[in-house]
Amino acid sequence: MNAIDLSHKLSKISTHWDPHVVADYNDNDFMVVKFSGEFPYHLHEDTDDFFFVLQGEMTMDVDQTSHTVRAGELFIVPRGVSHRPRAVEECHVLLIEPKGTPNTGDPETAAAKPRI
Repeated sequence: MNAIDLSHKLSKISTHWDPHVVADYNDNDFMVVKFSGEFPYHLHEDTDDFFFVLQGEMTMDVDQTSHTVRAGELFIVPRGVSHRPRAVEECHVLLIEPKGTPNTGDPETAAAKPRI
């Protein structure tokens, strides 16, 4: 058992929209990711989507509404709701998802989730 330095883990990531697993908790992946630009609209039929902003600011577009989420704030998108995260400037985010959940909601278009 060791503490996990999320800033150090994020410093190893040079890409955007590319989640990396940093820890396991029960049947969930704890991941860090860098956002910049827009991610496509998508939804998750069977799981809620959890976002905790560590650094910077993101916008979560849900249907026709936009929500600003700043460092230290979290946002949960209920299952089955179409959404799109975006960030004007690079933003660092902690994601928590059940293992095997595709980040796009579709296994065909999902990014791999390497461990760092």
